[in-house]
Amino acid sequence: MNQSRQNWRPAPSRHTGRRSAVGSPLLSILFFPAIILYHELLLQAFDESFDFFTMALVRIPLFSIAAGLFLFLILDLLPWRRAARIAGGVLIVLWTIILCIEHGCRNMFGLYYGISFMGTMAGDVMGDFGSLILSAILGMIPFILLSTLPAIAYFFLRHTVIRDDGQEGIARIIVAAGMVVCQLLGWALSVFGPASNYYTYEYSATASIPHFGLMTCVRLELEYAILGAPTPPLSDFIDDVPATAVIGPYESAAPTASSDPTAAPTQPPHATGPNVLDIDFEALAAAEENETIQNMHQYFASLTPSEKNQYTGMFQDKNLILITAEGFSTYAIDKELTPTLYKLSQEGFVFNNFYQPDWTQSTCGGEFSVTTGVIPNWISPGPQMAAPASADNAMPTVLPKLFAPLGYNVPAFHNHTYTYYKRNTYLENFGYDFKAKDNGITLENPELWPESDLEMMQATCRAYIDDYVNNGTPFHAYYMTVSGHGKYNWADNAMSEKHREEVQAKYPDMSEVCQAYLACNMELDQALEHLISQLEEAGIADDTLIVMAADHYPYLMVMEDGTDYYNELRGFEDSEDDTSRYRNTLFMWSGAIKTPIQVDTPCSSIDIVPTICNLFGLEYDSRLYSGRDIFAENYEADQYSNCMPLVVFANKGKGNSWITAAGTYESSTGTFIPNEGVTVDEEYVSRVKRLVSAKVNYSKLVVQEDYYKYVFPDSVPQDAQD
Repeated sequence: MNQSRQNWRPAPSRHTGRRSAVGSPLLSILFFPAIILYHELLLQAFDESFDFFTMALVRIPLFSIAAGLFLFLILDLLPWRRAARIAGGVLIVLWTIILCIEHGCRNMFGLYYGISFMGTMAGDVMGDFGSLILSAILGMIPFILLSTLPAIAYFFLRHTVIRDDGQEGIARIIVAAGMVVCQLLGWALSVFGPASNYYTYEYSATASIPHFGLMTCVRLELEYAILGAPTPPLSDFIDDVPATAVIGPYESAAPTASSDPTAAPTQPPHATGPNVLDIDFEALAAAEENETIQNMHQYFASLTPSEKNQYTGMFQDKNLILITAEGFSTYAIDKELTPTLYKLSQEGFVFNNFYQPDWTQSTCGGEFSVTTGVIPNWISPGPQMAAPASADNAMPTVLPKLFAPLGYNVPAFHNHTYTYYKRNTYLENFGYDFKAKDNGITLENPELWPESDLEMMQATCRAYIDDYVNNGTPFHAYYMTVSGHGKYNWADNAMSEKHREEVQAKYPDMSEVCQAYLACNMELDQALEHLISQLEEAGIADDTLIVMAADHYPYLMVMEDGTDYYNELRGFEDSEDDTSRYRNTLFMWSGAIKTPIQVDTPCSSIDIVPTICNLFGLEYDSRLYSGRDIFAENYEADQYSNCMPLVVFANKGKGNSWITAAGTYESSTGTFIPNEGVTVDEEYVSRVKRLVSAKVNYSKLVVQEDYYKYVFPDSVPQDAQD
């Protein structure tokens, strides 16, 4: 017995609770805020356009700390420590993947994309740009390696970050209080600061991430998808209706007959009166219960319509071919290499002040502006690009809906994927009979990237030309090209490689990027050459108007390392913040125009549709478009009016730049530069700013609220009625 007592030792205590704490509690609390802030600053540091010396360096840390503390608090409160550590690791890995994808989107497309949009487009991007994505990933290796450091650190520190015994109750209260304080401070600086519109009703990933960070924008996207996006103060954007305006239906401005029956009738030199339809906005507003729609009726009623002019009906009953040219730029025009582009730029209407702004929606936004005359915005919920968001809307103002009732064929063609950007849904909703390389068009070399514009034209144009010649059926054909797509090098661009020798022979000292860009546009030139030759061979070049504009400037000439080959191509320097970057060429050519017609009016892609409507003498209401008839003259260059020429440059997080007949406002510097010899009053700039905001916000609501169905209830698609 004594021996037993002598050998007895206390049994080791059995810990039924948690193991002892590992590491510093402070390190545990600060780890997630630190890695989120690190990732946010990493994303901004690799973005050449980001300006570090702004309030963003206050807002982003505040939101990062708040998000990190929130994440830590949730994980710390979980009773299952192993599960909490696994969840923390999974969240860090997912966040790192999202971060890298956003950086890749910025490099490949010049844009940040919303999470929901990336999800819907992932399949198309992987399927159509697989080789380019691999190349982009290789170029992103430094960013990827740096972005994975927090995940590696978490693996080794996971027991320190997610402690076995968790935090004390008082520590959790302090963490929660710190989270709330940081979030409220960030919110106040966002909602009441100069960037408030990008936090609310002008939110988009591209514009908002540089101001608030990626984590905050993911939260905002989720919040607005569930609760709806904030609505701007719409009534603040409405001009006072001038005494001469008519809110109800406009009366005809046609000249009245003389009271003297023997007098010769007086004929005006050209058509007169406003381009309007019989729309009683006042009655529509009075009958409407939805306040947003009421404001929209009042806004459109307040606009002064464009007047008919000497070009009204110039091409009435003629044919129209409209082309959106992928990545086209004025600087692709070369008298020897692209003689057809040169010919079209020197003949017909010559637009000396045309712009294709960056609408922050890549090709899809540019195409929407060319085909609808409406500013393309990011549409809630989503956010979605304007074009696919309009796919179920009533769209009675687009060209095929105006031409088809007149007996026109309205085919549309694209030499790439039928469903990319959901192009099939919105073009067919517009009324086009749409065909693409994998749905109705047979190309000789469909496996090439990018595909041939010439092959598309050879496979399509003869059918509608012959129908016109043989049966008298007029046509409005639409093309979306692809040969001008980047990347611009010999290895990744089949169209560049096809014309490599010709370009290198003429420009042996030019960089490969610039050579390849010129080379791939030679394919577009040959497509246009074939089209014109077919029109001339059929004897209908005088009966046809060809209109072509770019979807966007070739932004893929700006490399990930910051090298701007677009500046080399042009021979002068600017940046994407400058309006000069977006100057381009609008082609309007017909064999019927024997002498070039110079047009100096500032204009952009949203002006194309209303200008075409006027040229073809179509019945349309000029107030329902964001753009205007370029040839309308009812304005004074030095005076404000809501029907004056106005080029609007998209919201890119630094405000909206604009150009009028009086001068240029650069939002990046906040300066207005008047044109030589023009003087404006002291309220001119502020009034134009308000008009620009009105156009941007109301164009968003046109798509978001499906506005046209309230004005034209008979135009609602049958599927929507069902």
